[in-house]
Amino acid sequence: MLSRHSLAATLAAAALSVLPAAAADYPVDTVTLVTHSSPGGGSDVFLREMSKYLAPELGVNVVVENVRGGSGAKAMADLAQAPADGSRFYATTPTFIYTSLLSEPESTYKDLEPLVNFFIDPEVIYTAADSEYQTLEDVIKASAESRGRWGAANPASLERQALEQLKASTGVQAGIVTHEGGGDLMINVLNGTLQIGVGEVQEIQSQLEAGEIRLLATFSDARLDNYPDLPTVEELGYGVVVRKFRGIAGPKGLPADVIAAWETAAQAVLSSPDYKKTYEANNLRANYMSHAEYGPFIENFANETAEFLRETGVIK
Repeated sequence: MLSRHSLAATLAAAALSVLPAAAADYPVDTVTLVTHSSPGGGSDVFLREMSKYLAPELGVNVVVENVRGGSGAKAMADLAQAPADGSRFYATTPTFIYTSLLSEPESTYKDLEPLVNFFIDPEVIYTAADSEYQTLEDVIKASAESRGRWGAANPASLERQALEQLKASTGVQAGIVTHEGGGDLMINVLNGTLQIGVGEVQEIQSQLEAGEIRLLATFSDARLDNYPDLPTVEELGYGVVVRKFRGIAGPKGLPADVIAAWETAAQAVLSSPDYKKTYEANNLRANYMSHAEYGPFIENFANETAEFLRETGVIK
């Protein structure tokens, strides 16, 4: 019979043996994932759901921290000053590019190291269920006859760019009203102050399920699996496609072993059957990019965004 000491040692060894190989050597016990999003926002929901599957793959505790302020400026400064030891990361979305370009934050996207990408998050155009607009064409026609009012959740956002591009493509002189959060945007769509709003499906899911809003189109390059009858903006003839990425960045100088651990864990997480059911139900599309791919992708996205903002006179 094993002694109490031998039994404990045996159980400990067995527990270690089930950890992924990369995770057994991860340099810290707790990983903090930072988001500029408020609780319940898109990045917050993304991180909290993913962390349930990420923690066992990395073999660490994973916690989510909301660092709000300046549309991501405070969160970027936080990460830029953090140690590059694998303990602290930032949830990347197009917002951190826009904030870097549209303001003068203490730290910008260039001060962070893109690590891996997980998803592309489809953007949709919606209106109030009781509005007069049954299609996007109805909105365009009304906005051409009298100046329309369209809404985006943040002044430094991909949603704003999508609407600016739609406005340029249609030639209508709609006013684009920005907000500091999706909640205020939703209120103004529901009460009729705005004709349309733009957002992610998972953020507006509760209003969809309650029948309070109607989807008019998606900015994706293809129709959504969960909404096969919803047309894309491109197929309606307006030639606008946007990609909202969701990934992770860290401080500059991440060690090779940390990068390798995250690359292994990210692919395992996206392949998890249980998690796949969850993220596909939320209309997220798996779009893994390795460390070597994600950096150039971010740089290219930033360059294209800067060019668009200069062309439209938003920046010089």
